Amino acid sequence: MWEFKRTCFVFLSICVTHSVCQSLLHNSHYDYNGGGGLPDVIKIGGLFDEADPSEETAFKHAVDRVNAERVLPRSRFITQMERLSFGDSYHASTKVCQMMTEGIAAIFGPQSPEAASHVQSICDAFEIPHIETKWDYKIRKENYLINLYPHPMTLSRAYNDLVEAFAWETYVIIYENNERLYTLQDLIKASTPNTRKAVLKQLPEGDDYRSLLKDILYATDIFNIFIDCATDKALEVMKQAQQVGLMTYQYSFIITSLDLHTLDLVDFSYGDINITAYRIVDPERPEVDAIVKQWNSQISVDNYNSRSQIYGQYYGNYGSDQGYMPSARNVAASRNPALPPDNEQRMMKTETALIYDAVFLFGKALHVLDSSQRIDIKPLNCDSKDTWQHGYSIINYMKMVQFQGLTGLIQFNTSGYRTDVQMDVVQLKQNGLRKIGTWDSKFVTKFNWAKQNATEETAQDDSIDLKNRTLTVTTIMNKPFMMLKISTDPLAGNDQFEGYTVDLLNELSKELGFKYNIKLVTDGAYGSLNPETDEWNGMIREVIDGVADIAVADLSVNKDRQKALDFTMPFMNLGISILYVEPKYKAPELFSFMNPFAVDVWMYMFYAFFGVSIVLFIIARVSPMEWDCPHPCIEDPDELENQFTLLNSFWFTIGSLMQQGSDIAPKATSTRMIAGIWWFFTLIMVSSYTANLASFLLVQLKDEPIKSLQDLQNQDVVKYGCVGSGSTASFFRDSPFPERVEMWNNMLEWDKRTPGILPKKNAEGRDKVLKDEGKYAFFMESTVIEYNVERVCGLYQVGNLLDSKGYGVGMRKNSPYRQYFNGGILTLQENGILDKLKRKWWKEERKGTGCAADGGAGAVTPLRIANVGGVFVVLVGGCAVAIIFAFVEFFWENRKIATEEGGTVVEEMSKELKFALSCSSNTKPVKKEKKDSLSSEQGNGEPQDSNQYLDLGLDSYGFPNAPPRANGGINQDGYT
Repeated sequence: MWEFKRTCFVFLSICVTHSVCQSLLHNSHYDYNGGGGLPDVIKIGGLFDEADPSEETAFKHAVDRVNAERVLPRSRFITQMERLSFGDSYHASTKVCQMMTEGIAAIFGPQSPEAASHVQSICDAFEIPHIETKWDYKIRKENYLINLYPHPMTLSRAYNDLVEAFAWETYVIIYENNERLYTLQDLIKASTPNTRKAVLKQLPEGDDYRSLLKDILYATDIFNIFIDCATDKALEVMKQAQQVGLMTYQYSFIITSLDLHTLDLVDFSYGDINITAYRIVDPERPEVDAIVKQWNSQISVDNYNSRSQIYGQYYGNYGSDQGYMPSARNVAASRNPALPPDNEQRMMKTETALIYDAVFLFGKALHVLDSSQRIDIKPLNCDSKDTWQHGYSIINYMKMVQFQGLTGLIQFNTSGYRTDVQMDVVQLKQNGLRKIGTWDSKFVTKFNWAKQNATEETAQDDSIDLKNRTLTVTTIMNKPFMMLKISTDPLAGNDQFEGYTVDLLNELSKELGFKYNIKLVTDGAYGSLNPETDEWNGMIREVIDGVADIAVADLSVNKDRQKALDFTMPFMNLGISILYVEPKYKAPELFSFMNPFAVDVWMYMFYAFFGVSIVLFIIARVSPMEWDCPHPCIEDPDELENQFTLLNSFWFTIGSLMQQGSDIAPKATSTRMIAGIWWFFTLIMVSSYTANLASFLLVQLKDEPIKSLQDLQNQDVVKYGCVGSGSTASFFRDSPFPERVEMWNNMLEWDKRTPGILPKKNAEGRDKVLKDEGKYAFFMESTVIEYNVERVCGLYQVGNLLDSKGYGVGMRKNSPYRQYFNGGILTLQENGILDKLKRKWWKEERKGTGCAADGGAGAVTPLRIANVGGVFVVLVGGCAVAIIFAFVEFFWENRKIATEEGGTVVEEMSKELKFALSCSSNTKPVKKEKKDSLSSEQGNGEPQDSNQYLDLGLDSYGFPNAPPRANGGINQDGYT
């Protein structure tokens, strides 16, 4: 068997050598067979990187196979290959010029973006086909370029569809560099609404990514991870993720590399890790399997080790360090030498397969062209202006050719981009990567996508260039987006308009190079679908009918409009909100001075006051230090007095609380300690109360009858409405919530009774809100509400946003302008121009004097009687209670005197009242009790024991009067 293979290989080598020698006999010119359209020998050039010989090897094998299969019956290919340093654009240009002098039909490569750009410039200048197989984030418009790698926008849509199918709501995007983000545009844009949230993290420089992965593990609660980087780097990222603990069953990964099947994933296959990826090369297809087997047969077992360094890079060994993953039996064999390994299946890399398909594509295009015209390949000089006349024809035929290659169906759009592709969805299982579905850019039928949108996103037509094109823009008058310019001179055309939309168009035109004419929509409507006629009106209709190229206005993007038009990414995010009159301030509460403390605080303070007073009273009675002689001059008193009676204890604590103090002072250590703690408590509480009192007296609350959509729905006093045709009306009319549909039905019913509930313009709704003074609320976009609140006094926005959406630029379905406008809007957003325009037209332009703040800036509002009226009520109430207590004391004392003296209460009260109101003196005589000590002694039979000093009476200073000398034994100079 092996001998037969070696014989075939030697015979093939002899044939190739004979063909090359025969071509050298033509002496640098080409002969034609039997009147055929192609020369016998067609030279094609290849530029490849020195560090990676795999593509050069693939290129050679593809050429040999094209010649062997007689794709061109009367011609054959010969190659002229040059190796370059990666990114060496100078030598790339030099090599291309050298190839041209010998006559070449096409140039393949190189892979570096810098060198490829220079090569393409030369090919465009001399009309030589240029064929690329590398991923290129730059969407270039070139007449002589064909790129077999799937279009970045197609890959972006594929990744977004996969995320939608898995219902990822939050995910982390780990990307290598900024250029990789071009294939993630749909994912990033889809995270703008509240339906998804994407966290972007860029891989740091170097080979250590553990800190970034740890940050994902500990700092976020996200379990869905999207890895977008080179194939070899993706394996290292996954290994380090496994080291930090991210590679568990809880996490799900999507890898953007199309060569994941070439990596050694044995270490991850038994951990129940959810790893998913796409692949464009299906090894199970018979064509791929045949090519792989044919190439593998050229590598003998004896010399495999010597050639593995070359072919390992070329094939991508499925399980080795060079990039192949062996079967489960091979894994076991590598770890247990007793088990013999079965045949290793080397998996083909995507770049290898694309090189193969590129050579076959060029051969089939020449075969088709062979029957239509005669082609001569002539030498060209880079210093001359001569071009190859057949280059453009070959490119056009290549765009028209369709065939099944190793990477699936090969077909292109008119711009030379491969937008219609079919890819397998593979997922890691214990036995390796397993195909779980198929994604097709046109029809997704082989995989059950739960939320897959299988509508084809048609490729961009680069033959239509935005530069120097004049677009008709339909728009609508609405402040501040589109307004008539205020000028004393007559204006016409675009000069008569100004606003946010005009400035946005100016910035986009500078960025993209187009010109525009502004056209106001004829019917004055944004655009809504008539369910009866199934027709659109407004700006949507004008774009569909071709009256306008694009619609730029405050045109919100919703589900129905997306079915009719294609929209760009939002240039402004917003939502529906409620416009209502500014509520009036509530009248201050009578006892607003109580508001600094809550009710429970006041209760606890009362309990503290009552409790401390009782404790002070008890401790004072227990402490000996608080018992003292009431008369200091008596050295040996018979009675001691305690100043902390129950009433005095309450008086002491209330005096401290009111920061007034009292004439009672504690003497004992225990009572002083209680007093000190109480003073500290009152210091903190009074300070806190004083600090909050001013704000509570000055701040006035607004009387808001409506605070949310639910409040508006659950009342019948305030009517509500919106613009009758537009996205706001669709929000209620087509809502899945019955409550909102009921609100829409209410609007329709009210509008029939009272026209104006559903106005045609936002300005009419705003005026009705002001006119009805609290009896009408209007639903409109939050951006317009912000603008009106800034300029019209008496309006304000109620509650939060009811939904989340954005304004986008509308254009016809499959429009070639969409990708350009998306890029322009992204650039304006990154440069901060969109925020600058909004600040200009919302906060600065046409604002006038605005609405002055209450009291002016920095002014202090004086307190009115309504703010402090409660204090006066407390004052009056306290005085009234004091008068009542005074009357009770007055009545009780006079009743007691009247009883003792035998008079009536009225007489005694009359005498005392006359004396008090006469104000004739500040002193009055003391009324003493009548005592008959003698009768008492006789009646009792015992002499009364009386204190002689107390019987003497008191002088004006409060001391006992001097007794007679004979009776008291006291000299006239003093008292004992």
